[in-house]
Amino acid sequence: MGTAERQEALEDGVTARSTGEGEAPARSSAPKAAGFEGPRAARATAEQREYARPLWIEEPARRRRLPDPVRTAAVRAVLIIAVTLIQGTVAFLCTMAGSWLAFPMVISSVVSTVVATWGVLDVWVTRQMWNQRNGVVSEPSSTARALRRERRRAQRQAKATRRAQERIARKSGTGQLSHS
Repeated sequence: MGTAERQEALEDGVTARSTGEGEAPARSSAPKAAGFEGPRAARATAEQREYARPLWIEEPARRRRLPDPVRTAAVRAVLIIAVTLIQGTVAFLCTMAGSWLAFPMVISSVVSTVVATWGVLDVWVTRQMWNQRNGVVSEPSSTARALRRERRRAQRQAKATRRAQERIARKSGTGQLSHS
């Protein structure tokens, strides 16, 4: 696409937008020379195009939102890890400076690392627990479905046979003293 074609496409796009809003098309009265209107017209169309552009385009979320307990555990873990990293950095700097604070900071960094590991494991356990309680939709395999269907059919057959036997026993009159 050459410069003249780009200019025409740009002008057509601005004209279509401006006529769609009820305004008159923005065209200059100066004659065109080989498809070029000049820098002033190009600047005006660029300004019009800039105002017509939306601020953002909404896109659908790629993944579902985490459940509240899992998200809470994740936020807690991120905060603990951030504090651990800060403590590690301060311990390193205090060690390099030869400060008396270096030893307590190293000890607290080790303890904080253990706590951060616990935080990450807490996120994992909370997620697994949530999936087991609420999120898992299990579909039985075709063999399990067939076995269950066969078992139900056998139970229905046994129930129908039992009812038929009871009906026969009631109609035949066995156990009655008189047959009148």
